[in-house]
Amino acid sequence: MDQEKIGNFIASCRKEQGLTQAALAEKLGITDRAISKWETGVSHS
Repeated sequence: MDQEKIGNFIASCRKEQGLTQAALAEKLGITDRAISKWETGVSHS
């Protein structure tokens, strides 16, 4: 999968809903840092 496309898709959907990274993270029960990593495609696995 293309990490950049996935990140852009997540960011686009989040912004369409008017959510900040922190707000989306809270809804998902994860950290805003995780959202940021998804959106930027940065992963340290």
